[in-house]
Amino acid sequence: MTAIAAPVPSRLRLGPTAKVVAFTILALLAGVLIGPAGLSPRQVLLEIADHVPLISVDSGLSEREAAIVWQLRVPRVMLGALVGGVLAISGGAFQGVFRNPLADPYLLGVAAGAGLGATIVIAVGLGTSGLLLPAAAFLGAVVAVLVTYSVGGLGGRRNSATLILAGVAVASFFTAMQTFVQQRSADTVREVFSWILGRLSTVGWAEVRLLLPYAIFSSVVLLASRRLLDVLAVGEEEAETLGVRAARVRMLVVGAATLGTAAAVAVSGLIAFVGIIVPHGIRLLFGSSYRSVLPLSLIGGAGFLVLADLGARSILSPGELPIGVVTAFVGAPFFALILRRAVRGDV
Repeated sequence: MTAIAAPVPSRLRLGPTAKVVAFTILALLAGVLIGPAGLSPRQVLLEIADHVPLISVDSGLSEREAAIVWQLRVPRVMLGALVGGVLAISGGAFQGVFRNPLADPYLLGVAAGAGLGATIVIAVGLGTSGLLLPAAAFLGAVVAVLVTYSVGGLGGRRNSATLILAGVAVASFFTAMQTFVQQRSADTVREVFSWILGRLSTVGWAEVRLLLPYAIFSSVVLLASRRLLDVLAVGEEEAETLGVRAARVRMLVVGAATLGTAAAVAVSGLIAFVGIIVPHGIRLLFGSSYRSVLPLSLIGGAGFLVLADLGARSILSPGELPIGVVTAFVGAPFFALILRRAVRGDV
């Protein structure tokens, strides 16, 4: 597989940043203003403006309608922004640390581990409500990555290639265990697949509060590592000669990205392709330096997933598509494009 070409270092520029920020703001507004409840977008906008300091307007919404805005729409949009941002920045970090344009946040078994943890909880009859399901998914994701890291170092030399191969093996094993559990509890298959395909359904702010500290910690660590990822892009041996300890940087980046991804998956299920689409979109539009790719991926990923969720709850309204279906519909062709460019050596 062709590695990502070494980036030309560059500072975060105002123009691209403003464009991505504007895109995300518009996506957030669309997510709040549009919904199946039939609320007037103008009244919803006035309701939001009424909560801005020094502004007082009458939105005309009833108490029930205002509750729909603040207890359903806004938390869901915020959750989508957090999940999208974390998955996108984690995907960009994985592509940098493994020098692989097709890497995503699930590379080391996060998805398989989270799927197994969630499947066990559902199979034993504990349902999908409450905090037990996200806790089990989070634990399964972290355990899977720890096993991958252990297996990847069995030969005495842990590097990018051994970790990727170990991730494939561990993911296959955990997926096989998940399939076994599902077959033993066939009546829960529908619930399991509903979770696996991803969803941003929320009953309030609990999921946002649960994910927020992990998202902040993971993002801060990854953003602080973006210059090191630029150095690693020239190769691990070359980076070592420049004083960068590749193994230590890889462990730091993988640990932070895994923590954020595991927390995101725990509250949203398995949402595919966000970690590939957004970083590569940023790279193609604004350059390959991780000084730009990571922060813009964090911002752009938030807007992308909010728009995907808007599509998921609008296309079949009043029904709802799994958000993973929407991201896969967009992501599969994009993935094929990236694969073609990688084979040709363009990325």
